[in-house]
Amino acid sequence: MVKEVERAGLPVVHVCTVTPISMTVGANRIVPAIAIPHPLGNPALDKDEEKALRRQIVEKALDALTTEVDGQTIFD
Repeated sequence: MVKEVERAGLPVVHVCTVTPISMTVGANRIVPAIAIPHPLGNPALDKDEEKALRRQIVEKALDALTTEVDGQTIFD
């Protein structure tokens, strides 16, 4: 689905825990997530730490969304 949306001219960021899978499906902008059951957070953290972690991932995804790429790129 990522490739089809990009083919329509809309940039897409694939946030995922297993980046090789994103590479396999052909995503161009890839942002690593935390873990399969909690991709955008860590319930073991306190409320403020988890909020900061989530913000960091979302900001990285927004940065990836506005970055021109030529092929597959992982934004670590």
